[in-house]
Amino acid sequence: MKKKLKLFLDKAVVEKAKIHSYQTGKSLSSMIEMFFEKLTENTISDRISRIAGKIEILGDFYYKDELRKGLEEKLLK
Repeated sequence: MKKKLKLFLDKAVVEKAKIHSYQTGKSLSSMIEMFFEKLTENTISDRISRIAGKIEILGDFYYKDELRKGLEEKLLK
């Protein structure tokens, strides 16, 4: 079920969003909905950041690479 939402945004931001909307073929409503979806989704990086104070994560750590390596090791045994 869809619900109406009233927003007050800077005029310049709205104009840029309209241009982007036209160029991508997506409605402003769908773009805002996708933004809020991404903003509120619980991702692996969210989980990693919650434990970041408990372990040391090196600056070049990229979880997708580590996940791929772990899966390759598991599946290629």
